[in-house]
Amino acid sequence: MKTAIEQFTCIVPTYNEAARIGRVLDIASRHPLVREVVVVDDGSNDGSADLARTRGLRTLMLPRNLGKATAVARGLELVHTSHVLILDADLVGLTTADIDHLLRPVVTGTAIASISLRGNAPLAWRLLGFDYISGERAFPYDLVAKKLPEIENLPRFGLEVYLNELILANGEKIASVRWPGVVSPAKVTKRGTLTGLTDDVRMIADIYRTVGARRCIRQSHGLAKRVVTC
Repeated sequence: MKTAIEQFTCIVPTYNEAARIGRVLDIASRHPLVREVVVVDDGSNDGSADLARTRGLRTLMLPRNLGKATAVARGLELVHTSHVLILDADLVGLTTADIDHLLRPVVTGTAIASISLRGNAPLAWRLLGFDYISGERAFPYDLVAKKLPEIENLPRFGLEVYLNELILANGEKIASVRWPGVVSPAKVTKRGTLTGLTDDVRMIADIYRTVGARRCIRQSHGLAKRVVTC
């Protein structure tokens, strides 16, 4: 798949991230390759959407918390650019240079897609050189254009492994971009121990529901053969 680079639509799904989302939106909206930032508020009750609106950004409000996959699917419906950038709303330490580094392999054609490797990714993934469930990704819209109904109906936390399947089926390289200065706070830090641990268990369950435990292992091996470290 070869798609001429125009610009990126940046999709930022958010659920109760008012404490962190502002910085992410400011960095993304000022990047020269980002034509538009679309914020999808997944049922927040902390004013996350207000922070997007006050910046003049397109903001979708979901009626209740439907999960990241559905939120991103709703954002993808509004894409009119050749490429997509997805950023988690809770990133701490994000800079313009980080986005430059994430987009560059896709812009130059080094890889069909790129994923971030944050500074606080699990040690095993940092040693491997890639985080297969990283939430920060850049890729051509054509990769997902015909898959929006499927994405909308994925398990809540099944988006990343589903995107991995599309990338592997495509057969091209994927770039793993190191973001040593960027962290994503743990769920237990943001939501408390019980809720955070429960969310982590649900996330793992959703990943296995999406592609299966064995496929997750094969997926990691498949990506490892295609990864270009940047």
